[in-house]
Amino acid sequence: MKAIQFRLGGKTAFFKQPDVNTYGYFTYGQIHRVALLGILGAIMGYGGYNQQRKDKKHPRNEEAYPEFYEKLTQMKTAITPLNEKGYIPKKMQVFNNSVGYASQEEGGNLIVQEQWLEDPSWLISILIETDQDEILAKRLINKKFVYVPYLGKNDHFATIDAIHEIQAEPLDQPGEKHIKINSLFPGKACQKICKPGIMNRHQEPFWKYEEQLPIALEKNCNQYIKQSLMFTNFPIEGTFSSIYQMDHQYYYFIGDNDEVG
Repeated sequence: MKAIQFRLGGKTAFFKQPDVNTYGYFTYGQIHRVALLGILGAIMGYGGYNQQRKDKKHPRNEEAYPEFYEKLTQMKTAITPLNEKGYIPKKMQVFNNSVGYASQEEGGNLIVQEQWLEDPSWLISILIETDQDEILAKRLINKKFVYVPYLGKNDHFATIDAIHEIQAEPLDQPGEKHIKINSLFPGKACQKICKPGIMNRHQEPFWKYEEQLPIALEKNCNQYIKQSLMFTNFPIEGTFSSIYQMDHQYYYFIGDNDEVG
């Protein structure tokens, strides 16, 4: 089976956590599956949340999802953080929104505090299974994007490079395995992280990244459905059903049918 890989990054990024805005707006620590589908939808020219609300031909109760999600939700993707130990530095940014209608205060000026990711970078892998996947792969290779992709908001332009096709082979006999996974994977699949008992000076120090990240949209209100995802440099024991090998490394692909745990 074919897959396409590319490096996705930028100077800054902001993937808003909708449930946290006490004194500022906070970001998820990684790009999540829904945001990634939004970027791929922009490349394909599909509509987003704004178009979903403005479409007068279809009442809101008939529009279950924005167009990009409706068309791309079956796509299987793997996300590999490229920043050291999977951690992307964050910094609070303070700026003024002075469009006039942003605030009811005198002068119409709103002071905004947002937490931005700094110099984020990921390796994105996509399985090519359908005609639509083929079209997306060709658009990526030829860099023919309908809309400009950005990382969460249009303040954060995305860079896409190192685009190439690669062969992907499904893991033989899916089930309980002891392997090192080179991408984010569901924490529920992990039964044990296989750390050595004694570390010597030649061994890489153990690290693990884990975060609750959106993997899907809820149908009625389009709220995020989240799952605990992990990333580690050590092999793990667990039960896996969506592992593919590419260039002698293993990747976990998340699709629409993954259960939330």
